Amino acid sequence: MSENPAAPRAVVLTLILREAAGEQEVLLGRKLTGFGKGNVVAPGGKVESGESSRQAAARELAEETSLLVSSEQLEHRATVLFRFPARPASDMDCEVYLTSEFRGDARTSTELEVQWFNVKELPLQKMWQDADHWLPRIIEGERFTATVVMAEDNLGVQQVQFSDWS
Repeated sequence: MSENPAAPRAVVLTLILREAAGEQEVLLGRKLTGFGKGNVVAPGGKVESGESSRQAAARELAEETSLLVSSEQLEHRATVLFRFPARPASDMDCEVYLTSEFRGDARTSTELEVQWFNVKELPLQKMWQDADHWLPRIIEGERFTATVVMAEDNLGVQQVQFSDWS
């Protein structure tokens, strides 16, 4: 992680999938604090000094949901580069991981009100407006780098560019 304050923050998201009643579900939650409060998001957060993005993903998942995963069980599915032209200090480089191997029961924390959602009925209208561009693609198995340029209001999406991993 860069010490340059103008550099994008290194962050992670973890998508947990499970089978329930013959349907695939993903764990998401309503953010209870901080930037994006009220939005439905995937568990995640900042990469701390001295930890890898996989380690950060496992730590953030445990902190926000009580679910435990080994960092080795996390499959790197995407890199999403979030750019906020009107607020560059909010720029983030996000590594997105996915797994269906976890221990424990998902529990609401002080940061996230957790809920399982059928992957065919994602709550995209309650998420950041960029989520509908990349979240379904990751769940469907795609691997890519996406650059998401947010609109001047820091909410809407101005542009999304994908580069598939070969």
